[in-house]
Amino acid sequence: MKDFIIPWDDRDMGTPAKAGKPVHLTIDGIDVTVPAGTSVMRAAMEAGIKVPKLCATDSVEAFGSCRLCVVEIEGRRGTPASCTTPVHAGMKVHTQSSKVKKIRKGVMELYVSDHPLDCLTCAANGDCELQDMAGMVGLRDMRYTPGENHYDPSGTGARSQAEARLRMPEGEANPRYLPKDESNPYFTYDPSKCIVCSRCVRACEEVQGTFALTIEGRGFESRVSAGASGDDFLSSDCVSCGACVQACPTATLQEKSVAELGTPDREVVTTCAYCGVGCSFKAELNGDQLVRMTPWKHGKANRGHSCVKGRFAYGYAEHPDRILNPMIRDSIDEPWREVSWPEALAFAAQRMTGIREKYGRRSLGVITSSRCTNEETYLVQKLTRAVFLNNNTDTCARVCHSPTGYGLGQTFGTSAGTQDFDSVEKVDVALVIGANPTDGHPVFASRLKKRLREGAKLIVIDPRRIDMVKSAHIEAAHHLPLTPGTNVAVVTALGHVIVTEGLYDEAFIRERCDWDEFQAFAEFVSDKRHAPESTALLTGVNAQELRAAARLFATGGNGAIYYGLGVTEHSQGSTTVMALANLAMMTGNIGREGVGVNPLRGQNNVQGSCDMGSFPHELPGYRHVKLPEVRKVFEDAWGVEIDPEPGLRIPNMLDAAVEGTFKGLYCQGEDILQSDPDTRHVAAGLAAMECVIVHDLFLNETANYAHVFLPGSSFLEKNGTFTNAERRINRVRKVMAPKNGYEDWEVTQMLANAMGAGWAYTHPEQIMAEIAATTPSFANVTYDLLEQKGSVQWPCNEEHPEGTPMMHVDGFMRGKGRFIVTEYVATAERSGPRFPLLLTTGRILSQYNVGAQTRRTSNSVWHEQDLLEIHPHDAENRGLKDGDWIKLASRSGETTLKASVTDKMSPGVVYTTFHHPDTQANVVTTDYSDWATNCPEYKVTAVQVSPSNGPTDWQEDYAAQAERSRRILPAAE
Repeated sequence: MKDFIIPWDDRDMGTPAKAGKPVHLTIDGIDVTVPAGTSVMRAAMEAGIKVPKLCATDSVEAFGSCRLCVVEIEGRRGTPASCTTPVHAGMKVHTQSSKVKKIRKGVMELYVSDHPLDCLTCAANGDCELQDMAGMVGLRDMRYTPGENHYDPSGTGARSQAEARLRMPEGEANPRYLPKDESNPYFTYDPSKCIVCSRCVRACEEVQGTFALTIEGRGFESRVSAGASGDDFLSSDCVSCGACVQACPTATLQEKSVAELGTPDREVVTTCAYCGVGCSFKAELNGDQLVRMTPWKHGKANRGHSCVKGRFAYGYAEHPDRILNPMIRDSIDEPWREVSWPEALAFAAQRMTGIREKYGRRSLGVITSSRCTNEETYLVQKLTRAVFLNNNTDTCARVCHSPTGYGLGQTFGTSAGTQDFDSVEKVDVALVIGANPTDGHPVFASRLKKRLREGAKLIVIDPRRIDMVKSAHIEAAHHLPLTPGTNVAVVTALGHVIVTEGLYDEAFIRERCDWDEFQAFAEFVSDKRHAPESTALLTGVNAQELRAAARLFATGGNGAIYYGLGVTEHSQGSTTVMALANLAMMTGNIGREGVGVNPLRGQNNVQGSCDMGSFPHELPGYRHVKLPEVRKVFEDAWGVEIDPEPGLRIPNMLDAAVEGTFKGLYCQGEDILQSDPDTRHVAAGLAAMECVIVHDLFLNETANYAHVFLPGSSFLEKNGTFTNAERRINRVRKVMAPKNGYEDWEVTQMLANAMGAGWAYTHPEQIMAEIAATTPSFANVTYDLLEQKGSVQWPCNEEHPEGTPMMHVDGFMRGKGRFIVTEYVATAERSGPRFPLLLTTGRILSQYNVGAQTRRTSNSVWHEQDLLEIHPHDAENRGLKDGDWIKLASRSGETTLKASVTDKMSPGVVYTTFHHPDTQANVVTTDYSDWATNCPEYKVTAVQVSPSNGPTDWQEDYAAQAERSRRILPAAE
């Protein structure tokens, strides 16, 4: 297995990099030039001179507490800490004088005097900075006799904890000793090994922004504390991002996996397969056994940070529920039979070919995955177009962000976000609408919170009081808690204030947009019916608060818009996206750092699955299938004639299945029975099909209705690329061999060839070469370029050979920016006496999408079931208390779950997640959808909430059917 050779300097430079004018100085006789503001420590590292350190690390600002990094500077008294001393011109530094060597050795001896000497059996052995620094300063003996300490539970003067256990008397012998905190499922906190360097505390504050940790006590009594007295790491505000563990220089904060599996001896850089941030990680292994995932400091999306999912929740790849052998059955009433790959593929091909011959080529279709790689998705859509000979391809990306593609395509000319994530560092006013970054995109949220602590302002538009509204050291300037379904009215009202008060950027609009179109739009938006006072009753948003928010966005400097599924998953999702584009254009917030319209994509490759042609009307690169010149590109490449007729979307496939005209489906890496709206209708459609092929890691809910199960490979077992929310194409590298025997692209190729395709790819690099040859925005993308640059952002072509971090800099892709009238049209889903509440849905930090992965990890300790959040007023009216079982009913169906009474909700609005199949929240959602893209309206469902004694009849029937459908015959039978 070839590991990724990291071409970047991966050393810890001690303090963060700075930007400024060059400064020339001399360190140990070596001439060094660094930017102004750089620390002496970092300057020395740049020159190849390593200064001992314990409290310093380049992910947080210098602290200067350990006194191990002292140096001598000519003309300056004393021995200053090199981490907190900035360079200046002409400075002459000495890092290895006898004086500083003596000081460092004495300091290290003091540290070790209160530290157990169990190095050989310590989990951090070989990966401990205290151990490294002791060697670096030449500490070879300990002069101090054991006295009061924090490491010896016996209080007998033992120098190691192993010795202390042998001497241990009955009762508490050393009140300063605290036992190890093992409450967190992924890491331990051992106070006896803490050197109180504060790196963990600073990482929690500066990198993550949670402020869960502190140093309690003073002097010798100082120690790290998670929360209040009585709290442990699990019960505290800690979000388990791992920043503290990564920052810790000793075994005080240590991954349990390292303690169990040993120190890793090799690493492979790859990309996280959870949300659309696209974090880069180093997979660290012993042989082929994954020991831990650590965020890669050179990852351009995450800059060395991570969340609980990417950092720790990878154990699902080894879960016993995972299916590793192909399975088939003639009927969904029968148990599964394990078979060989050739038999399974022959069975599937025979079924699908027979359906095509009997019902016609349009009776088959595919669903691509937003969790699989670009190369795998490309092959799945090619399967339906070049083998099935139709355009029946859809993806969950349409179910979440298709309005982004349509709305931004209409206004700007491209179907993607405008900025990179680094742009947030230049934001002055951030508008977050329909997104919950701390839960859905936590690494981006940490970067945004850091910018807010630096003085940027925040406007939140959301029916819930999400954490971004107010949490540790941040508070939104304005929170507009709108009624679900009124996004268009609120954003148009913002535009009304900006236009009628003359706050728009006329120069930008005249230069970059169509002025006549803007005047028509301005006439529309200036109408009094769009005034905040006129819409307040409809939207539930205070008119003065909305006016203040509009003025802030228009006049506050760089204004950036970040939005999520709370914008797109509405009947007017596309209209809202266009309204946000209008807002950005009218204020001139496009085409430079710190501005833009930025969709926060839900899954790791939502952007890529759209780019690769997963929609039934578009070939790769968002080019319509009806255009002959576009079809010819692919016909020449594939050697087949492409159907000019757009195919079916998932709801159309299901409708056609119920009607009897759609009979066969290949579903890769998606669970439409749990994730798509109106669960009953999805089940009816699947049950009506004659061949459903599920290609996944686990027997998911959709597999209840499958006839063929093809085991998939996890992101750790494959090569390819993901494209994140900022259009960044990141390499996915094979960390270990596929446990099922094949990467997912190979399985798709084998199925295609079993149906006569004759494909001959031997590596995903060849698939990417075909993508580049047929897709203009990917024309210059190669694996060699990705190895060289780490990642690139499309468009990456002859005009932009190394990618495009920022879009629309000198002009819009479509030429002139287009203002579009955004008339509010109320959703057909209305509340009333029978269903008086409005349900909206979303995610929680610890779980991901339908939970197939995260439910099979220890993340379930934080969220073991879906809950219904309800305002205290609504709960009291219904006689409900926190933790009560409730029935959630709509016009579509009903389910039961427990109530969580919280004032995060507005009265009249309830909220739940959809991570657990036993809840099946989507049984209550409707089939209403976006007018332009059919994106389901998950965010507005009229419901009633009432007390319940337990599961509904439907839930019990569903559970029984699922149990029957998952029977697997032993291989011998």
